[in-house]
Amino acid sequence: MRRSLTLFLILLLSACGLLPKNVQDSKNWSASKYYSEAKTELNEGNYAGAVKLFEQLEARYPYGRYAQQAQLEIAYAYYKDNEQASAIAAADRFIKLHPNHSNVDYAYYLKGLANFNDDLGLMGIVTEKILNQDMSERDPKASRESFENFKELVTRFPKSKYTPDAVQRMKHLVNVVALNEVQVARYYMKRGGYIAAANRAQYALKEYPQTPATEEALFIMVKAYDALGMTDLRDDAARVMQRNFPQSRFLADSTGVDAEPWWKFW
Repeated sequence: MRRSLTLFLILLLSACGLLPKNVQDSKNWSASKYYSEAKTELNEGNYAGAVKLFEQLEARYPYGRYAQQAQLEIAYAYYKDNEQASAIAAADRFIKLHPNHSNVDYAYYLKGLANFNDDLGLMGIVTEKILNQDMSERDPKASRESFENFKELVTRFPKSKYTPDAVQRMKHLVNVVALNEVQVARYYMKRGGYIAAANRAQYALKEYPQTPATEEALFIMVKAYDALGMTDLRDDAARVMQRNFPQSRFLADSTGVDAEPWWKFW
């Protein structure tokens, strides 16, 4: 009975593509054979099967370059399979075990990529691909962590071949996080939380200056201070906005001596 159950499970796993067809012969495989088979599964998109083979390789041959590379490939396979938490854990394990490895920069890069694409799995795919949700509308935790991952890569390995891409992603992430702050400030404005809105917009200006979010952050400050009757702060913010964004879409035209100030039009 037990033997039949074992055979059934092997056949089921093979049918699902989680194990290669010649799994029964794997006990005689060399380290290079394991690695070759695992790479084949990886290249064919069977990421779960690749992880299984890389893990078996490491278990059978725990020492040497194949085992080390398998640990890194596991992180990549998890990343490709949208298993962000597992990818980050595997990359962290590689960094801890091999801090001086020639490819350790890639482990840092993978961590950044995993957090960069942390879109809550299937629901993230739905919101981004189908509903076209902007990254700034999501929880910014993953974006902040991704930025820190890329920052560590750039700091530790300034000459890494992955650094230029990491720098570009960092620039994008700064914009994303800044826009998220503005999204929150806008939320407070709509619900009459003017103090919270002004504080959040001010935080965005202080922490993320010279980003695309600056324009709306200033406008929210003007509107929030106006609603609060804080005219001095309102006028200061308005002057800064008019000076830096003279063509802003938020600056409504007003004519005549008795015309309302531009922020009243919004």
